[in-house]
Amino acid sequence: MKKVNVAIMGFGTVGTGVYKVLEKEKKNIEEKEGISLNIAKVYSRHFHYNIPDILKVYSVDDISEDPDIDIVIETIGGIEPTKDLVLQCLNSGKTVVTANKKMIAMYWPELEEAAKKTGAGLYFEASVGAGIPILRTIDDSLQANTISSVEAIINGTTNYILTKMYLEGRDYDDVLREAQELGYAEADPSADVDGYDAMYKLAILASKAFHTRIPIDRIYMEGISGIKKKDIQFASDFGYVIKLLAIARKNGKKIELRVHPAMISKQHPLANVLDSYNAILLNGNAIGDIMVYGRGAGDFPTASAVLSDVVYAAQKTKHKYASFKNNMGELSEELEFNTNWQNPFYIRLDLLERPGVLSKVTKIMGDHNISLNLVMQKGLKKEAATIVFLTYPSNEKDVQAAIQELKLSEVVKKVSAVIRIIED
Repeated sequence: MKKVNVAIMGFGTVGTGVYKVLEKEKKNIEEKEGISLNIAKVYSRHFHYNIPDILKVYSVDDISEDPDIDIVIETIGGIEPTKDLVLQCLNSGKTVVTANKKMIAMYWPELEEAAKKTGAGLYFEASVGAGIPILRTIDDSLQANTISSVEAIINGTTNYILTKMYLEGRDYDDVLREAQELGYAEADPSADVDGYDAMYKLAILASKAFHTRIPIDRIYMEGISGIKKKDIQFASDFGYVIKLLAIARKNGKKIELRVHPAMISKQHPLANVLDSYNAILLNGNAIGDIMVYGRGAGDFPTASAVLSDVVYAAQKTKHKYASFKNNMGELSEELEFNTNWQNPFYIRLDLLERPGVLSKVTKIMGDHNISLNLVMQKGLKKEAATIVFLTYPSNEKDVQAAIQELKLSEVVKKVSAVIRIIED
């Protein structure tokens, strides 16, 4: 039986989860895979879970310079000093398994170059969707497909918030506080609610799906903090639910990449992905639509993917790297990034209650090539009328130009909501 010595670098929630899962499943892995995984060292500043003192180390040098360590599991998170520590291990010829989506999204080419120089492996299945096996599904099961689109719910915190707002009719701030109390959201929730977490994951996911490196600065990003309870209700009245979607589409050389709240039909495959669950919907030219679903965060789901990578890496005599151009600062010259996508829109305005106001608003929209599918007055308060518009498919840049003009109009008290509608 092949014996593999593993070191864990970082011993917080995920690192502890990896340790616990491996303790429990060690014999099962040996029986199924013929590989004996031995945790040889654990690096951390603090140890909140009781492990043998002989395993504890307080310097990464004790890992990177140990010739008996085969694979290093990085669960520290963040960029600094994590990236430098990972590079130290790769430069020492250690294969690294990580769940660090921000580090991979931003520095994948640099890390992979270091791995190539020493023949080490770099694996990061857990960086997207935690325990959901999506990256290796693309690499090892969908090779005969040209993938044209990705639509995904890949942030559990925002999905939990939007689910509670929809099912329980609660306000955003109220549900956010609950999510923080339950540990779904951080004390500073901006990485989740502003869309950064989903953006990092989409960069990795789209790179794999489209076989080309996607930098994060090519992804449009918008969070959910502007979503109000009334928008959730109006959406439901029209037959939609609101989700934070990560969307990537490729048509020939054109690629569009975006993370934003979207209204989707209640019959859409992603509509019933609730609470903190994640799901990724792919379309391949041979297989058609395929969706994977599961826990997108948490210690044990993440540990599941991390240890899958460890077993996968341990079985390799030669590690695989990206088969596309994967250099820092360089993109394929063939790609064209489309930022003028087309969708129907939901637009909610507070207008002055006076004659001729609606005609002025509709004229502004018409001047920007926006055709209206539905116009409804949804309330009257303090001389202001709440008007909801649903548009026919309109160009992103036309809508944004119209919104800027509406904000300057003397008849518009407030542009309260602009939400794209995904009709696929």
